[in-house]
Amino acid sequence: MRAAPVNTLNPQRTAMIVADFVKTGKISSPADLRYREDLLFPGRLIEDAGKVKVGRSLHEVVRPSKLQQFKEAFPEEKFLLNHGSRWTDMILEHNATGEDALRGWLVAVYASDMERLVNEPSANILQEAYDKMNSTFSPFLAELQAKGWHTDRFLDGTGNRFAF
Repeated sequence: MRAAPVNTLNPQRTAMIVADFVKTGKISSPADLRYREDLLFPGRLIEDAGKVKVGRSLHEVVRPSKLQQFKEAFPEEKFLLNHGSRWTDMILEHNATGEDALRGWLVAVYASDMERLVNEPSANILQEAYDKMNSTFSPFLAELQAKGWHTDRFLDGTGNRFAF
């Protein structure tokens, strides 16, 4: 059996890329990931990638009374993050790209790692994770594109996105 490398981002590929980057500092190419992709259970959460769930409905993730608070956390971004105890939900805006999904994913994994180190949730952890993402994102994105990944779109499958 052969596997063809696919160079578009979906939740599983993004999780594997981010996990490899956080653990080793290296970016996997599409050819590196082609045999690691789980075709039978593509929705499994990857611990090293922040256990991020993408594409759940907005009403399942955020109460209407808290929606503005979540949007104000990162007002310039095209994602909402709800960092829970078991996983982090990421909801993308309708016009979000693969780069937006990568930015949100990096914030989620950095927040998860920081929370694990201090063993207690903090309101500042998401902001600290966001700052860390901003400092690492440009070289991360440049290397990702150099490896052949297409970051102009994110194939999340479900189509559950939001618009303000």
